[in-house]
Amino acid sequence: MDCCNEEGKRMRSRTEEEKKLFTSRINRIIGQLNGVKKMIDEDRYCDDVLIQLSAIEKAVKSVASVVLEKHMHSCLVEEVQKGNLGIIDEITELFKRF
Repeated sequence: MDCCNEEGKRMRSRTEEEKKLFTSRINRIIGQLNGVKKMIDEDRYCDDVLIQLSAIEKAVKSVASVVLEKHMHSCLVEEVQKGNLGIIDEITELFKRF
C-alpha cells in the first residue's frame, strides 16, 4: 500500500475490496442513523432510541478499529522503514483519541 504525499495531501491507496468493505459498513451505519431519525420523528420511547444509538456507536468504533489496524500495518510500517520515527507520535495521538 502506498502512503504518500500528493500535492500536500497525505493519501492512502486502498484496494477495491477494502473500499467495498468500508463503504458497506458506512452505508449500514447511515441506514441506522436514518432509522433513529425516523424513531425521533415517530416519538419512539427513549430507551429504544438509546439502544439504537448505542448500536451505531459500536458500529462506528468497529469501522475505526479496522481503519486503525490497516493504518498500522501499512502506513506506519512504511514510515518506520523509511526512518520516519515521528510517525510514532502520530499513532500515539490516534490511540489517545480512542
